Amino acid sequence: MAEEDDPTDEISQLEARLEALAERAERCRKIIMVSKTAIAAGALLLLVMMLGLFGSGATAALGSIAAVLGGIVSLGSNTSTLQQTTAAINAAEAHRSELIGRIDLRLVSDGPRKLN
Repeated sequence: MAEEDDPTDEISQLEARLEALAERAERCRKIIMVSKTAIAAGALLLLVMMLGLFGSGATAALGSIAAVLGGIVSLGSNTSTLQQTTAAINAAEAHRSELIGRIDLRLVSDGPRKLN
């Protein structure tokens, strides 16, 4: 196999890309969790205010509405980013598998023998 046909460098680059994509996916998952929490907290605060259990200040109402809307926007944005990142991970893993399949692997028993 010629040196330029050796896919090990490309596999190493794919491994680094996969690691970066995995970090991005994890960051998205964390932001999605925070977004869901913000939506729930904002909705709960709005409900409590509507029931009259917590005063009806305009600042609290605006804050709870902002938390719900901000959480929805952040949730949608990061969900689509997570989907794109997952698709990129799957494509990179498939390409890596194809490159590994092209490597001419040999069994350890096929290697040079140790002299006694």
